[in-house]
Amino acid sequence: MAFYRLSRTARSLRHRHSSLSTAHTYYFQSPIPLNDSSRHSRHLFQVSGYFHSDNQFYNDSNSFRSIGSYHRLLQYSSFSTAPPDEKREESKNSKGIECDRSWIDVYLPEKARPYARLARLDKPIGTWLLAWPCMWSITMAAAPANLPAIKMMMLFGTGALLLRGAGCTINDLLDRDIDTKGWYQEKTNLNIFSYCNGVYDLSSCLVARTRSRPIASGVLSPFQGLCFLGFQLLLGLEILLQLNNFSRVLGASSLLLVFSYPLMKRLTYWPQAYLGLTFNWGALLGWAAIRGSLDLAVVIPLYASGVFWTLVYDTIYAHQDKEDDMIVGVKSTALRFADSTKEWISGFGAACIGSLALSGYNANLEWTYYIFLAAGSTQLAWQILTVDLSSRADCNRK
Repeated sequence: MAFYRLSRTARSLRHRHSSLSTAHTYYFQSPIPLNDSSRHSRHLFQVSGYFHSDNQFYNDSNSFRSIGSYHRLLQYSSFSTAPPDEKREESKNSKGIECDRSWIDVYLPEKARPYARLARLDKPIGTWLLAWPCMWSITMAAAPANLPAIKMMMLFGTGALLLRGAGCTINDLLDRDIDTKGWYQEKTNLNIFSYCNGVYDLSSCLVARTRSRPIASGVLSPFQGLCFLGFQLLLGLEILLQLNNFSRVLGASSLLLVFSYPLMKRLTYWPQAYLGLTFNWGALLGWAAIRGSLDLAVVIPLYASGVFWTLVYDTIYAHQDKEDDMIVGVKSTALRFADSTKEWISGFGAACIGSLALSGYNANLEWTYYIFLAAGSTQLAWQILTVDLSSRADCNRK
């Protein structure tokens, strides 16, 4: 009786959407013997016009929309073979996408929202990761028994916000061809894997996160992105001009890294190392802004520690997208290290802490520095030991 009602619901949906007439013509008889559960599934696919004996998927956009509706009907029916926990998780993820609202949607004017998303203002962790090496360096360069220069820290914090936004804009401009790709893989016994020809299902699309970016989605044009990039760089230049001459030259030289980083994942399996060189430039610049020169015995180990630290956290982050990266054809340390990732990032973590200790020793810092360093080492060790590299959610949290 339940199956009869489900069939009637499917038929009413078919009549409600005229596009089903196209999908209905794709049904063929299958020579494969079916059990009772498969017969129920096959009947639903027959109604939707989806089932084919060779398990082929036709890339017709109208039929795809119909198929998506009926597959979800099948997936959440009593005949679905998906485990209840998996169905609840997918439903939760789908609702999360629909309700993914931030302060940008609440407080900013509608015309400003795409630019704020382009600069990732709703995701401040990138700004913090860029600012922290600057703060380390400014603090270590302060005169003994004196607090670090608050004005300089505020300037570098604002610069980190602008430079991180500019880097994201450059990344989205260069990667717009990759970000718009959509791939679809249904988790059914039919084992179908097909390219989405312009139509996507957010609950199953592997590249949904990047495809929703302002330039990739078409909300902003590349020209608008370029204009916004110029605006951010002009504001960054205003901050740079407030530093000493040595710092201006040193800061301007970092733009080469900023502009070239988005290309690295196409060229090498070590883009995370290149990101480390880019994100931790402030370890050099902060010291130069205070002292007017570089003490290489202090700043080189400090800079190296930031690079090793970036290799830890960004390799973990890259494990979220390793399946997508293989499909699209870009590279990362997550793909390079594969099952050996924890050994690699453990080595990078140890090198990070060792470099920080060496930098503090060369800077003649007091014993309190090493207490805080020990606390940071504990947190980093916990992060590496407990991360589940097979879980996207856990990689994102860590």
